[in-house]
Amino acid sequence: MTDLSVPRVEPLSDSELPRVAIVILNWNGRHHLAGCFDSLRALDYSQDRVQVVLIDNGSDDGSVEHVDADYPWVKLENNPRNVGFSAGCNQGAQLADDPEVLVFLNNDMRVEPDFLRQLVAPVVRGKCVATTGRMMSWDGKVLNSAGGGMNWHGIGIQRGLDQPLRDDYDQPRKTLFACGGAMAMDAEVFEEVGGFDEEFFAYYEDVDLGWRTWVLGHEVHYVPDAVCYHHHSSTSRRVPTERLRLLQVRNPMLACFKNYGEDNLRRVLPGMLALATRRALLATGIQSLDQYRIEHLTHLRPPGVLRRWLDRLRGNTDGAERVRRVGMADLIGINDLLGRWDHWSERRAQIQALRKRSDDEILPLFLHPLWCIEKDPAYEELHAGLEGFLELDRLFAGLTNLEDPPA
Repeated sequence: MTDLSVPRVEPLSDSELPRVAIVILNWNGRHHLAGCFDSLRALDYSQDRVQVVLIDNGSDDGSVEHVDADYPWVKLENNPRNVGFSAGCNQGAQLADDPEVLVFLNNDMRVEPDFLRQLVAPVVRGKCVATTGRMMSWDGKVLNSAGGGMNWHGIGIQRGLDQPLRDDYDQPRKTLFACGGAMAMDAEVFEEVGGFDEEFFAYYEDVDLGWRTWVLGHEVHYVPDAVCYHHHSSTSRRVPTERLRLLQVRNPMLACFKNYGEDNLRRVLPGMLALATRRALLATGIQSLDQYRIEHLTHLRPPGVLRRWLDRLRGNTDGAERVRRVGMADLIGINDLLGRWDHWSERRAQIQALRKRSDDEILPLFLHPLWCIEKDPAYEELHAGLEGFLELDRLFAGLTNLEDPPA
């Protein structure tokens, strides 16, 4: 079994504290801001070495007025529209005043007083270039995240999600990615590796950045002593399901396409597309496929008058099928990769040309590479069949039981 643990880092002295910019995105989250900003003001950290940058993505709930009135020490940038998490974070990084370390924090967080000092310590000590903290539920009863991993076709895993705190979650370790809701990164390296991919818009941009950081020769660590508390998914609940679904289907595939090495991408790509197709079919909600099968017809004559009348009565005059929007979102997400093949091939080539670490060193960070996300019997059958057909069981031999399986 691969050991992902790393030594605990000694706390920083006051003279070692780096200049930090804390970048926070907000979209109609006025009700969260007081809890977040008040905890930041109480940090055990020299205030003259901390800058808080708020990127407001076109809020119309009074957020901007609230910050102007009550938090004048926050550097505020008001976008006329929602530019997304990725672009907003990059924008905040560019607007910050010469930080040594960038910290990205969700607006629905509150942090412990020593959070920042603990989070940046491994970066300052040169142990890694990026870190993520221990994210607890708002009431502190269960974990939201203790580092991250993914399965072989890119579905992300928040380690420890909804689990009570236990000893192994209290140990520093390597992690595939730093959760974008509570992470620190060396500012120069953030720029060097390209920051968050703005074409992701939101979701999996942190998985992609973390994976890419490892590919380019750096390390990302989980810091359990950097504790924060999170209102889980408070923003995403306000977004139409199909719009979230498109991002959650497309972006894992884009991360895989960009970051796998050549041989492994050729191995996983067919399976990734096969499973995405099966999930899309499930999501459409089509109840019966028999109506599409010519072998189930009892005759081949054109439909009679009665059949045409019934079709008109049902509003089905053009042979259209009613499908759920989430199913269409899946298909559009798949097409965002396949329909722009040259573009994503070029994006991939830019990363691979700079590769400094092999997949063999990165795959143990996945934690649950063979995790099957769907419980549909045909999906499970396909998932298991692909493991053998694509020899994924060999690729991930010895790497499948590094953690308890995701819930």
